[in-house]
Amino acid sequence: MKELVETIAKALVDHPDDVRVTEEDKGHSLFIRLEVHADDMGKVIGRHGRIAKAVRSVVFAAGAGNRKRVQLDIG
Repeated sequence: MKELVETIAKALVDHPDDVRVTEEDKGHSLFIRLEVHADDMGKVIGRHGRIAKAVRSVVFAAGAGNRKRVQLDIG
């Protein structure tokens, strides 16, 4: 799951070397934290949060196959 978020984020940003993804597994839940360069924050969130919502949907669908609830934080 971490690789999926990292691949998507690196495709969106201008500073792909500054993309950091951390993953914490807590039983039936998976917490993923995405950190990007300050200049790229708008590109990852998108207008009215549309890109962030789309990334969360993809990650949620991938987690459903593993029977895990996935939460993505962008910061």
